[in-house]
Order: sequence, then structure tokens, then C-alpha cells
Amino acid sequence: MNEETRSKLKGVSVATLATALYKRGLRNQVIQGVHPVGWKGENMVGPAFTLRYMPAREDRNTLAEFRRADHPQRVAIETCPPGSVMVMDSRKSATAASAGDILITRLMKRGGAGVVTDGGFRDAATIAELDIPAYHTRPSSPTNLTTNEAIAMNEPIGCGDAPVFPGDIIVGDADCVIVIPAEIADEIAEEAVEMTAYEDFVVEQVKAGETIIGLYPRVNEEKYLPLFEAWRKANNR
Repeated sequence: MNEETRSKLKGVSVATLATALYKRGLRNQVIQGVHPVGWKGENMVGPAFTLRYMPAREDRNTLAEFRRADHPQRVAIETCPPGSVMVMDSRKSATAASAGDILITRLMKRGGAGVVTDGGFRDAATIAELDIPAYHTRPSSPTNLTTNEAIAMNEPIGCGDAPVFPGDIIVGDADCVIVIPAEIADEIAEEAVEMTAYEDFVVEQVKAGETIIGLYPRVNEEKYLPLFEAWRKANNR
């Protein structure tokens, strides 16, 4: 992805991005129900590389499956490009784990920018200590073979009710994760940076006792635009 865009997206919130997407009619881009396993202090940003699970059928999902060199879950970990975020469609089910600390450690060592599942991770406490952003719904110990079969990778999926296409830009902050269509990622990032600057200005004004009426959203241009421009100059924003 555009590295300037990656840098911009590291400094804006998912909430601000959701508003920018909402303006364009995109209302369902937040991956619902996921949260950081362990917050890393900066946003997760990268293009999506997807893995899709389907309901497991017992005769197809014994422990012997993990010995296969072409097992989709294992291949996905070894294929996800450096700088990308692996996004897993686990059917919004944490009854079985989407992955554990060994696989996520391998993804980290290969340069993965993060991992998201609408299911759960096993070994979550260990994953929380790894140097890779990870998001899930809750810890889950049973192996994925219990209820889910990894069936396909790098195709369109649904994750936490959000549509995810390979290459879409994934952003995760301390709250949650959002999906930005790849073709508008640059303009969304630019707009979000501008929105964030104004929101930071607003917070300072509100903390100083200012009313939000006319300030947020900025309706009173005559009063607040000059103040905002002076604030930007003073703060190099």
C-alpha cells in the first residue's frame, strides 16, 4: 500500500474513519465484536489477506489434517505478504479457536502487520505479549478443527458483518477494526487526518469550557474557523 497513506492511518481513530466512510454511504465497514488481544500503542494498518472458515464436518477435520502441507490455515500463515493484515472469517464463532500463539508468532516473524478474527484465539495471553496487533472476540481453547474448517484464502469474505475484499485496507485502534475499500484509501486517509486535527482542536476548546453548539460540527465558521487556523499554526497541524 501507499506508505504515506499507511503513516496517516496510524494516527487517526476508527471512529473518525467510520464517519468519513459514512459520508460516502458506507455504513457497515466496522468489524463488529472484535477488540485488541493486547493494545500495542499504535494503530494496526495494512492490506487485507483473507482466510475463510466453514462449518466443520467430522470426517474431514481430524488432527491428521494439520500434517498436510496444503492445509489452508497453515498455507495462509506462510503466504500472507509482509505488511499485510490477515483477516479471518470464522463465522462469528469463538466456540473453536481461529489460531493459536505458534501460528501468530510465525505470522509475526514473516512480517505480518496484524491479524483479525471474528472468532477467538487460543493462547490469548501469550498472543497479547507478541509484537503483532491481534484482534478477536474472546479467548477460545478448542482447536479450530472442532467446529470450523479452513477452506479458502484470499477471496472476499465477511468478518464480523463487514465485507472484506483482498487488498482492502484494514485499520485497528484501541477500540475496534474498520475496513476501507482499497480504491478510496488514500482520500479517506487524507480526510481523516484533517478531521482529526479539527477534533483535537475541539477537545481543547471543550476542556476550556466552550459550548459544542456551533463548534462541533463547525457551523459558526465566522467564530471558529479563525481560531482553528491559529491553533493549527501554533501546533504545526
